[in-house]
This record gives sequence, C-alpha cells and structure tokens, in this order.
Amino acid sequence: MATRLPLSLFLSSQYPSSCASFGICVSILKSLNSRKMNCHNRRIKFGENVNKFVRINQGRGNGVKIAVSGKGGVGKTLIAGGLAYSFASKGLKTIAIDADPSPNLALTLGLPLEEARNILPISENKELIQSKTSTGYSGVYRLSFTVNDIVRDFSVKTPFGVNLIVMGTVRSVGSGCTCPANTVVRALLRHLVVERNEAVILDMEAGVEHLGRGTAQHVDTMLVVADANMKALETAKHIHNLATNAGIKQVFLVGNKIGNQIQKETVEEFAEKNGLTTLDLVPFDQTVVEAEMRGETPLTYKESAAVRVIQNLSEELAIKDN
Repeated sequence: MATRLPLSLFLSSQYPSSCASFGICVSILKSLNSRKMNCHNRRIKFGENVNKFVRINQGRGNGVKIAVSGKGGVGKTLIAGGLAYSFASKGLKTIAIDADPSPNLALTLGLPLEEARNILPISENKELIQSKTSTGYSGVYRLSFTVNDIVRDFSVKTPFGVNLIVMGTVRSVGSGCTCPANTVVRALLRHLVVERNEAVILDMEAGVEHLGRGTAQHVDTMLVVADANMKALETAKHIHNLATNAGIKQVFLVGNKIGNQIQKETVEEFAEKNGLTTLDLVPFDQTVVEAEMRGETPLTYKESAAVRVIQNLSEELAIKDN
C-alpha cells in the first residue's frame, strides 16, 4: 500500500497564519511573538535536518545524489533548481546537472538569458570530446579517460551559488551506442554520481536509461514529478518502475501545479492505486507562471506558495531519511 507524507509541511508549520493550498486552513497563532518564535525554532530544526542528511551521505563517501525526472512540461526543472538552491543556501557545495534534451536549468538558477544561451553542452563540445576519446585512428575511440577536470573547467557558477553543468542529450543505454560524445557524458555522469562528495542534483528527461544501472544504484533518491494529467501520471508510474528496477534507493512522487481539490485527489488516488509514495504536492501558482513568461527565475519570489513548498522538499527528504 502506498504511503503519504504530510502535505505542505512548510506551509502548515512555518507559515501558520496563511491558508495552505487545497482549502486546508491553518490556525492563526494567538500572538505575533509566539508565531515568530515557533517559525524560528522550526527553521533551525529544518536546517539541522538537512545538514545531518548531507553529513550522513558524505560519511558514506558519496555525498547526496538526487535525480529529478518526469514527463515534459510538468515543471521538473523548477523542482530540480529549487532543490539545488536549497542545498546551496545552507552552505553546501552543490552541483546541478542539466541532462534534459531541452536544457533550461540555467535560467531557473538565475543566469541571464544570453549567458544561458552561450553555454555549450558537454555532448556538443567537439574539442573536449576529441581530447578525451581520440586515439589517432579513424573509428577507434578511447573508452577510459579522466573527467574530473571537466567539472573544474566547464561548470558554470550561478547566482544562487550552485555550479551548473549542461550535459546535453544522452542516448539510451540499450542502444549499444559507443560514440565518443555519449561515452564522455556517461563517464562524467558516473563520476559525478559515484565519486563526487558534493550534493548533486540531476535534472533528467523521462526515464533512467541514460544513467546506466551501475550509476543509478548510487543515486540516493529519485523525485518523479507529475501534474494531475493522466498522461503525466502514467509516465510517472513508468519512471518509478524503471528507477526501482535500476536499484535507486528511494523513489517519490511529487505532484506539481496542483490547482484545486479535484487535482489533489486525482494525484493522491493514482499514487494509492499504483503503489507510489507521494513526497508532497506543489500548488499551482500564478507568480511562477508570470515569472517564467518574463524569463525570470521564480525562485527569487520567496512569498510564492509553490516556491516555499519546493524549497522545503530538501527538508522533507532529510526527515524521511532520518
């Protein structure tokens, strides 16, 4: 049977004077001072949970590794960017990986549009790929090489303190493709997930095939993002099964753009029927829509109900891990 974690822990506890999404009213505290003290204490507790969460994973020698996946258009990039920002804002070294065929994580992490456009994906950097894989013989490629210098030389520092690496498209692991570009990208993904000791957040296309089983087993958590659309939910179920079979330790569903009670119930009932564990539901927020229309990152709008829930996901993961 599916389990359900508390909905919108951040909204209901840290902002007690507000009404949480979906008509769940939160009582107003009797005095402003008691409300401020309560919020302050909970923020300290939440921060301690995340730091403990990361320290435990770093003690295992691999940092914390979280993959975010889902059907196109469900808002997974905002979820991935919010998680990366949350970890970085607590002083943790954080690397965000954009492995989506249509990369736009740079904008979410606060880079200006022109700078984001000028980032050359690793898979399209012919000079880099040749330097790593060339043997001097046509049709013969090197499959063993170092990639730690790629992180140093080709990651982009974002305004939110997150180091961003744009990977580009990776082909399916089952296709048998050993072309140089994919060889470099897969080697880099493995290095980041298996060998690095930072918090690493991966914004991925639907599925886990491009990670490969050996790399997927080192991912701590996969968040599968879906809105209330049945196509998105069916895709989420498929990704969940792939991730579980690939050996990913924890797989959670995150409902996004949830605008009313019917949509909330649709996501929860689907999760219940299909054995998915829901981490949280992110409300639909017009502030997010308008910010993205202007080419701005919604993460700067701290008052946004959606952003509050997204940034609290790291806390919920920490509590779940404990």
